[in-house]
Amino acid sequence: MHAAYTTQSFAKHSHDGFAFGVIEKGALGFSYRGEKLAALPGMINLVNPGEPHDGHAATDDGWTYRMFYFDTGLFQRAADEIGGKAAPLPFFQDGVIDDSDLATEIHSFHTTLSSETPGRLEMESRLLHMLVRFIRRHADVSYPLLKAGREHPSVSAAKRMIEDLFHQNISLADLAAESGLSPYHLIRVFTAETGLTPHRYLSQVRVRRAEQLIRRGEDLADTAYKVGFADQSHLNRHYKAIIGVTPGAYRNFVQDPCR
Repeated sequence: MHAAYTTQSFAKHSHDGFAFGVIEKGALGFSYRGEKLAALPGMINLVNPGEPHDGHAATDDGWTYRMFYFDTGLFQRAADEIGGKAAPLPFFQDGVIDDSDLATEIHSFHTTLSSETPGRLEMESRLLHMLVRFIRRHADVSYPLLKAGREHPSVSAAKRMIEDLFHQNISLADLAAESGLSPYHLIRVFTAETGLTPHRYLSQVRVRRAEQLIRRGEDLADTAYKVGFADQSHLNRHYKAIIGVTPGAYRNFVQDPCR
């Protein structure tokens, strides 16, 4: 949810799952676990499942925020992923968290989901990374990471799958099954060995394939579809981030390299 409120006042209520978000403007005031709290811009506001809370503007300007609402099962799976074994459901003591790095990650992921259509691998990887980071930084008990080695055969298997099926909407579960590792452990060892997360590696493979098609004179919209991007704007964003120019500018250059 992305919302702005000025005079809204939420009656005391609770959620079945976890709710957390980032304040963009103004200030959100709420009563939570015996305290009266205020979340300011750049801060994270949070409620655990079943915890009663209200909500109101803490300033005359109201507040604007981006919120996520997650089923407890999703947090449970993320917690289990951290150590590679069954773990307790996370609980967070604080209703307001001042963690600029995590707030930026939450805001960026929320904005991406609101403004474009990321592939499954990117969406699932970023979601899992965000939840694990949230749990490890702010849960009330420690969640030690499963020790990571250099699982070269597993990483190689994941890389081959990406290179063979780059045009498909590969999921993190697909890669994990192919590699024989849990999803979060795969992300960690893949990144350690290649320097890229699996979804960024997939983007790189797609962009390189797109580069080959553009050199052959393929239409840009067709190229985006053939290499697995959702649309041409999706291709443009990833292409410029990796190559440094848009696909259109690159096409003009290869068609007239002396210009």
